[in-house]
Amino acid sequence: MLRYYSLCVFIGIFLAACSTDTPEKNMDEKMSELKVSENNRYLVDGQGEPFFWLGDTAWLLFTKLNREDAITYLDNRKQKGFNIIQVMAIPSVESANVYGDSAFTSKSVAQPRTTEGSQFDDSTAYDYWDHVDYVIKEAAKRNLYMALVPVWGNNVKSGNVSREEAGTYATFLADRYKGEPNIVWLNGGDTFGSDSTATWNIIGNTLNEEDTQHLITFHPRGRKMSSMWFHEKSWLDFNMIQSGHRRYDQDDTELNFGEDNWRYVTMDYRKKPVKPTIDAEPSYEEIPQGLHDAEEPRWKARHVRRYGYWSVFAGAFGYTYGHNAVMQMHEPGDEGAFGVKKAWYNAIDDPGAQQMIHLKELMLSRPFLERVPDSSLVVGQGKRNDYVSATRGNDYAFIYTYNGRKMNIAMGKIHGKQVRATWYSPRDGSKKEIGTYANEGTREFDPPGEKQNGNDWVLILDSL
Repeated sequence: MLRYYSLCVFIGIFLAACSTDTPEKNMDEKMSELKVSENNRYLVDGQGEPFFWLGDTAWLLFTKLNREDAITYLDNRKQKGFNIIQVMAIPSVESANVYGDSAFTSKSVAQPRTTEGSQFDDSTAYDYWDHVDYVIKEAAKRNLYMALVPVWGNNVKSGNVSREEAGTYATFLADRYKGEPNIVWLNGGDTFGSDSTATWNIIGNTLNEEDTQHLITFHPRGRKMSSMWFHEKSWLDFNMIQSGHRRYDQDDTELNFGEDNWRYVTMDYRKKPVKPTIDAEPSYEEIPQGLHDAEEPRWKARHVRRYGYWSVFAGAFGYTYGHNAVMQMHEPGDEGAFGVKKAWYNAIDDPGAQQMIHLKELMLSRPFLERVPDSSLVVGQGKRNDYVSATRGNDYAFIYTYNGRKMNIAMGKIHGKQVRATWYSPRDGSKKEIGTYANEGTREFDPPGEKQNGNDWVLILDSL
């Protein structure tokens, strides 16, 4: 996403926010590199426990925020249940951070500009990469993973990164960060894999060869999937989708899925060989619908919830949330883009960001790794906002409605002669018990409240 970064003007030094004490780290909770699960559908940690990716996009974190502000942001995301941050290592070959430190010499990715000293020195001996190191290590203290885009796609497309430079730069990144436990590599960066394919393969193969510990994927252009170009590549550990920011009536692409981001997931889920998949850039909260016209309505919390539940129930291993102001770390006085209005430090507490934790908690409340999407649970799934999505394990089922419409559910899809039914609110995580029913036939369930977009509910069925 976000072609505008080639034109982005990075604003000067900002006033530091009040610093937040670093949380105490329990050494028994040491982070471990993420792995693909045995069934190739999900991610797990070093102990084999399911890892539900709840991401946030903070693309300009390394360039726009100083140390104190970075800590404020990381503390906030940790508190809200996020566990992975998507960020550009560099937005452009001309990148400099808030301290005025340039990432490269002569604007060449083959010449990272480093100085003697470390990230713990004062800023006079503190280079661009020391700052990146500092934020990554602070994230690890909070059990936050960092999904790093080596170089945003437009830099490659414009010819500012040659194939030889790409290999040298990828080697530098792999050598520098292969010892950090909290890294995931996001090759690409809002780009078509059919554009500069050889360069993306060089970066992917180099990272894969030089850093055998960390997972690698590809962040594609809007309404595209990494699987369109790289599904069978050995360096691609899991697929990534950018379902994008357009309404149904604004999508002019060949697939024309519009707001039905679950369709991308379904396509990936059916591919062979089996690989995990995730929608890592759906519509952002408070960004204009269609992206480029600031006069269009804004995507709201109800929309980002819908994208989350639709994609996860379709088989994704997690979900990435985004906010217009936070992804660009906007502050008053910045040039800004996409009609941004809020400052990032206010936007981090917007409703959508606060509600994402309920999706994560629900999915981890039942056996996660056995879970499969199962549309046969719903008799008459409906279209667009009426669409009802469903997923289940052996002894449980989750069925999601975005607008609270009545649902006809096919029983008998999970174990047990009886099931306990409960309503779960994606808005606040509250539960309402419904009752106990025979696990056979078809039964109608009517969610609380009137039918309207945003009156979303999850029907939970548990085997008895």
